Amino acid sequence: MFDWSGIYFQEVLHVKIFTYGYLIFMTFMAASRFLSDLIIGRIGMPATYLMSACFIVSGISLAIIFPQFWTAMIGFSLVGFGTAAVVPMSYALAGASRKYSPGMAISIIATYAITGMLLGPPIIGYLAHAFNLRIAFVIFGLCGLMLVPISQLFFRHQKTIGTTPESI
Repeated sequence: MFDWSGIYFQEVLHVKIFTYGYLIFMTFMAASRFLSDLIIGRIGMPATYLMSACFIVSGISLAIIFPQFWTAMIGFSLVGFGTAAVVPMSYALAGASRKYSPGMAISIIATYAITGMLLGPPIIGYLAHAFNLRIAFVIFGLCGLMLVPISQLFFRHQKTIGTTPESI
């Protein structure tokens, strides 16, 4: 979203001030970061990962299916709200790892994050060039959707070894 939201607003929606997409995404992501601890405390990490995935997928789908200014603004705000809690929860879980030391586990998560930030924009650009930007944005939705099986597998594994997210 950091690299392609402005281009989406400029090329797909034909908005002159194309930074609206980035602004609304970042605003809702920042606002959600302030609420994420409260949300995690109320519904737990497994449910928060599912909720985040739902916000990301519904937001990006809204922006892709209905490429109008206001629907894209609402969609990008949902994506921002959905992505906000994922990174802090992932780092918290990594820091509480029993398999690796906290420093090692956090560095593994950071390596995956940086790799995604390096590979994601060129992949989106390639797909946008090969097809179009709306089709390329499906990748964002798929990444958000992948939170569901990955987090469910993780929490199911934690349950089998006797560790709960609340004890982490």
